[in-house]
Amino acid sequence: MRLSPRARLAARTVHIGAAAGWFGAVLTYLVVAAATLPGAAPAPTVGGYQVLALITVVVLVPLSAATLVTGLVCSLGTSWGLLRHYWVLFKLVLNLVATAVLLLYTRSIENAATIAAKPQWSDADRQVLADPTHVVHASAALVVLVTALVLAVFKPRGLTRYGQRRAAGHPGAATVSR
Repeated sequence: MRLSPRARLAARTVHIGAAAGWFGAVLTYLVVAAATLPGAAPAPTVGGYQVLALITVVVLVPLSAATLVTGLVCSLGTSWGLLRHYWVLFKLVLNLVATAVLLLYTRSIENAATIAAKPQWSDADRQVLADPTHVVHASAALVVLVTALVLAVFKPRGLTRYGQRRAAGHPGAATVSR
Protein backbone atom coordinates (compact mmCIF):
# COMPACT_ATOMS: atom_id res chain seq x y z
CA MET A 1 0.00 0.00 0.00
CA ARG A 2 1.52 3.30 -1.07
CA LEU A 3 0.11 6.65 -0.03
CA SER A 4 -0.29 9.42 -2.55
CA PRO A 5 2.18 12.30 -2.12
CA ARG A 6 -0.54 14.46 -0.55
CA ALA A 7 -1.66 11.71 1.86
CA ARG A 8 1.98 10.95 2.74
CA LEU A 9 2.59 14.62 3.54
CA ALA A 10 -0.59 14.81 5.65
CA ALA A 11 0.32 11.65 7.57
CA ARG A 12 3.86 12.86 8.19
CA THR A 13 2.59 16.27 9.34
CA VAL A 14 0.17 14.71 11.83
CA HIS A 15 2.89 12.31 13.01
CA ILE A 16 5.39 15.12 13.62
CA GLY A 17 2.72 17.23 15.32
CA ALA A 18 1.67 14.38 17.63
CA ALA A 19 5.28 13.54 18.48
CA ALA A 20 6.13 17.19 19.18
CA GLY A 21 3.00 17.48 21.32
CA TRP A 22 3.96 14.33 23.22
CA PHE A 23 7.43 15.77 23.83
CA GLY A 24 5.97 19.07 25.07
CA ALA A 25 3.45 17.31 27.29
CA VAL A 26 6.22 15.22 28.88
CA LEU A 27 8.24 18.40 29.54
CA THR A 28 5.18 19.98 31.14
CA TYR A 29 4.57 16.84 33.18
CA LEU A 30 8.18 16.88 34.38
CA VAL A 31 7.97 20.49 35.54
CA VAL A 32 4.68 19.91 37.37
CA ALA A 33 5.95 16.65 38.91
CA ALA A 34 9.08 18.37 40.23
CA ALA A 35 7.00 21.21 41.67
CA THR A 36 4.49 18.78 43.20
CA LEU A 37 6.88 16.85 45.41
CA PRO A 38 5.70 17.52 48.96
CA GLY A 39 7.54 19.88 51.17
CA ALA A 40 5.34 22.89 50.87
CA ALA A 41 1.73 23.27 51.91
CA PRO A 42 -0.69 20.44 51.00
CA ALA A 43 -2.71 22.56 48.54
CA PRO A 44 0.03 22.72 45.85
CA THR A 45 0.61 18.98 46.22
CA VAL A 46 -3.10 18.20 45.81
CA GLY A 47 -3.43 20.48 42.79
CA GLY A 48 -0.21 19.23 41.26
CA TYR A 49 -1.24 15.59 41.39
CA GLN A 50 -4.64 16.46 39.91
CA VAL A 51 -2.88 18.24 37.05
CA LEU A 52 -0.51 15.28 36.55
CA ALA A 53 -3.44 12.85 36.37
CA LEU A 54 -5.23 15.11 33.90
CA ILE A 55 -2.15 15.55 31.70
CA THR A 56 -1.64 11.78 31.68
CA VAL A 57 -5.16 10.79 30.66
CA VAL A 58 -6.16 13.71 28.45
CA VAL A 59 -2.85 14.59 26.76
CA LEU A 60 -0.08 11.99 27.10
CA VAL A 61 -2.07 8.83 26.33
CA PRO A 62 -3.85 10.25 23.24
CA LEU A 63 -0.64 11.79 21.85
CA SER A 64 1.34 8.57 22.35
CA ALA A 65 -1.42 6.61 20.61
CA ALA A 66 -1.59 9.17 17.78
CA THR A 67 2.18 9.00 17.36
CA LEU A 68 2.05 5.20 17.20
CA VAL A 69 -0.81 5.07 14.69
CA THR A 70 0.54 7.81 12.42
CA GLY A 71 4.01 6.26 12.58
CA LEU A 72 2.55 2.97 11.38
CA VAL A 73 0.67 4.75 8.59
CA CYS A 74 3.80 6.63 7.53
CA SER A 75 6.00 3.53 7.52
CA LEU A 76 3.50 1.24 5.82
CA GLY A 77 2.46 3.86 3.28
CA THR A 78 5.94 4.80 2.11
CA SER A 79 8.98 3.08 0.67
CA TRP A 80 10.65 3.08 4.12
CA GLY A 81 8.43 0.21 5.18
CA LEU A 82 7.89 -1.01 8.73
CA LEU A 83 10.42 -3.83 8.85
CA ARG A 84 12.99 -2.85 6.23
CA HIS A 85 15.23 -0.44 8.13
CA TYR A 86 16.59 -0.81 11.63
CA TRP A 87 15.88 2.82 12.53
CA VAL A 88 12.18 2.48 11.68
CA LEU A 89 11.93 -0.78 13.60
CA PHE A 90 13.76 0.69 16.58
CA LYS A 91 11.43 3.73 16.62
CA LEU A 92 8.45 1.36 16.56
CA VAL A 93 9.82 -0.61 19.51
CA LEU A 94 10.56 2.62 21.43
CA ASN A 95 7.03 3.86 20.80
CA LEU A 96 5.40 0.55 21.77
CA VAL A 97 7.43 0.30 24.99
CA ALA A 98 6.86 3.96 25.90
CA THR A 99 3.11 3.66 25.28
CA ALA A 100 2.87 0.41 27.26
CA VAL A 101 4.78 1.90 30.21
CA LEU A 102 2.59 5.01 30.03
CA LEU A 103 -0.59 2.94 30.10
CA LEU A 104 0.67 0.92 33.07
CA TYR A 105 1.85 4.09 34.77
CA THR A 106 -1.58 5.72 34.46
CA ARG A 107 -2.80 3.69 37.45
CA SER A 108 0.10 4.92 39.57
CA ILE A 109 -0.59 8.58 38.91
CA GLU A 110 -4.33 8.16 39.42
CA ASN A 111 -3.59 6.44 42.75
CA ALA A 112 -1.29 9.28 43.82
CA ALA A 113 -3.91 11.87 42.84
CA THR A 114 -6.52 10.02 44.90
CA ILE A 115 -4.19 9.92 47.91
CA ALA A 116 -3.29 13.60 47.51
CA ALA A 117 -7.00 14.52 47.52
CA LYS A 118 -7.56 12.94 50.96
CA PRO A 119 -8.29 15.47 53.71
CA GLN A 120 -5.66 13.88 56.00
CA TRP A 121 -2.47 12.08 54.96
CA SER A 122 -1.04 9.15 56.84
CA ASP A 123 2.69 8.48 56.93
CA ALA A 124 2.19 5.88 54.18
CA ASP A 125 0.34 8.47 52.10
CA ARG A 126 3.19 10.95 52.56
CA GLN A 127 5.67 8.30 51.37
CA VAL A 128 3.63 7.70 48.21
CA LEU A 129 3.42 11.43 47.52
CA ALA A 130 7.11 12.02 48.23
CA ASP A 131 8.22 9.26 45.86
CA PRO A 132 10.15 10.90 42.99
CA THR A 133 8.97 8.22 40.53
CA HIS A 134 6.97 10.79 38.54
CA VAL A 135 10.08 12.88 37.94
CA VAL A 136 12.12 9.77 37.08
CA HIS A 137 9.51 8.42 34.63
CA ALA A 138 9.13 11.78 32.91
CA SER A 139 12.92 12.12 32.61
CA ALA A 140 13.19 8.62 31.12
CA ALA A 141 10.35 9.43 28.71
CA LEU A 142 12.29 12.48 27.50
CA VAL A 143 15.33 10.30 26.80
CA VAL A 144 13.17 7.89 24.79
CA LEU A 145 11.53 10.70 22.82
CA VAL A 146 14.85 12.41 22.07
CA THR A 147 16.24 9.06 20.90
CA ALA A 148 13.27 8.65 18.54
CA LEU A 149 13.78 12.21 17.30
CA VAL A 150 17.46 11.60 16.57
CA LEU A 151 16.62 8.40 14.69
CA ALA A 152 13.98 10.22 12.64
CA VAL A 153 16.32 13.06 11.72
CA PHE A 154 19.50 11.11 10.99
CA LYS A 155 17.97 7.85 9.65
CA PRO A 156 21.01 5.65 10.29
CA ARG A 157 21.76 3.23 7.51
CA GLY A 158 21.18 -0.44 7.91
CA LEU A 159 18.67 -2.82 6.45
CA THR A 160 17.07 -5.60 8.45
CA ARG A 161 17.30 -9.13 7.05
CA TYR A 162 13.80 -8.66 5.67
CA GLY A 163 14.90 -5.38 4.07
CA GLN A 164 17.96 -7.08 2.57
CA ARG A 165 15.80 -9.86 1.10
CA ARG A 166 13.37 -7.30 -0.32
CA ALA A 167 16.25 -5.31 -1.80
CA ALA A 168 17.77 -8.42 -3.34
CA GLY A 169 14.44 -9.35 -4.93
CA HIS A 170 13.73 -5.83 -6.16
CA PRO A 171 16.68 -4.05 -7.74
CA GLY A 172 16.82 -0.47 -6.53
CA ALA A 173 14.45 -1.15 -3.62
CA ALA A 174 17.17 -0.57 -1.04
CA THR A 175 17.64 3.03 -2.07
CA VAL A 176 15.07 5.38 -0.67
CA SER A 177 15.05 9.04 -1.49
CA ARG A 178 15.20 11.36 1.47
